[in-house]
Amino acid sequence: MLIKTAKFVISATDYKKCPKSQLPEYAFIGRSNVGKSSLINMLTNHSHLAKTSGKPGKTITINHFLINENWYLVDLPGYGYAKASKTRKIEIAGIIEQYLQLRENLACVFVLIDIRHEALFNDLQFMEWLGEQEIPFVIIFTKADKLSANQVAAAVEKYKIAMLETWETMPQHFVTSAETKLGKEDVLNFIGETNTSLKK
Repeated sequence: MLIKTAKFVISATDYKKCPKSQLPEYAFIGRSNVGKSSLINMLTNHSHLAKTSGKPGKTITINHFLINENWYLVDLPGYGYAKASKTRKIEIAGIIEQYLQLRENLACVFVLIDIRHEALFNDLQFMEWLGEQEIPFVIIFTKADKLSANQVAAAVEKYKIAMLETWETMPQHFVTSAETKLGKEDVLNFIGETNTSLKK
């Protein structure tokens, strides 16, 4: 799938203020500093569509971008920022959970994982929650350019072992790099195929 147009629509702290539309939405979420903004910019061919923050954990809004006039890319607040106050963490969790549970046109959640790190409790717990809520999700491993091909394969296999402790099968996943554009075509094709299936 080619990205021909991508434009910012709205930032909201309440899912009720999100666009009144039935177009499918694909939400991107991950821990702070996972490279979410860089990945979004790479996928959409825009260097500054999603803004990177100098202060991790600062963004607490749901950001909608209209892609090709027929689907939304949704940039959700990051989670797991250790220095955030307890009040702020609760606030962010509430914004995220309400959107994920109540947004009827949510097609899929992309959970971003820094491939350089071992499986972290926050990520595993979040994906467990998505499974319990029956919210479809896909894992996107980021920053693959920081490792060799063999290291990437080993890291994915190690993550698979951790996931299989509680999951019957490893969820669908993609390996990406915002620097080299690795995985771009795979992720966009997945979105395109999902959009097609939703129309049937």
